[in-house]
Amino acid sequence: MIAVFTLFTLHWLLSAFSQSFFLHRYAAHRMFSMSPFWERFFFLFTFITQGSSFLNPRGYAILHRLHHNHSDTDRDPHSPHFSTNIFSMMYKTAMIYDDYSRRLVEAPRETTHTAFPEWPLIERLSVSWTVRIGFGALYTLFYIAFVPAGMWYLYLMLPFHWLMGPVHGAIVNWAGHKYGYINHRRTKDQSRNTLPVDFLIVGELYQNNHHAHPDSPNFAYRRFEFDPTFQVMRLFAALGIIRFLRNAKTSRGKKQLVRHDERVAA
Repeated sequence: MIAVFTLFTLHWLLSAFSQSFFLHRYAAHRMFSMSPFWERFFFLFTFITQGSSFLNPRGYAILHRLHHNHSDTDRDPHSPHFSTNIFSMMYKTAMIYDDYSRRLVEAPRETTHTAFPEWPLIERLSVSWTVRIGFGALYTLFYIAFVPAGMWYLYLMLPFHWLMGPVHGAIVNWAGHKYGYINHRRTKDQSRNTLPVDFLIVGELYQNNHHAHPDSPNFAYRRFEFDPTFQVMRLFAALGIIRFLRNAKTSRGKKQLVRHDERVAA
């Protein structure tokens, strides 16, 4: 049983980190830069940690930029205020995402101001049903090997493994625009900060803070708030893996992160 919960916790947190760090803050917002080597490394890391539910960085970035441009309006690709329930919102999001990630629809000009991370080989593998079923089979075989006899209910966690990426996105988009407190009322949308300390989606549930300061690498704003992904980013910056291109905004003012020799100003 311990092995099963360990796998679930690791898969949950690593998948959430991949979505927050690589897909959201890098692919969609370009809050930092990294070398081509590290971009490929984290592209592959995201593919492995999200597994059967890998989200294409290009498709994710296009949807997210549309979301910011039209937050909580009828042009928002995943506003909970234009869907009857979380499942209908997930279905709507999936259909729009699929069109952009498979290049069935051209990316709107408003979303192409910066390039998207692309790796054609991984993108082709990720949409292969052989690969998706293979990841799903690995999760299932692990459960078969480690679920104790009589504890069949642990198998109810398997669908979360199969759909981990979309599940995280749905929680953020639904809860983050319906439930919680507000630090910034000038956002002109329904964004909320769902948890005072976001241990669940590693910083993504500070949606109100993020919509008020969409370029800030730190999604936490007030003293009691804590953004785990930003703390990892600070470590990566100290190690030379990334370079911040935006400064952080907090209730205590601007935190200088951008080096003076960087071209992009915060």
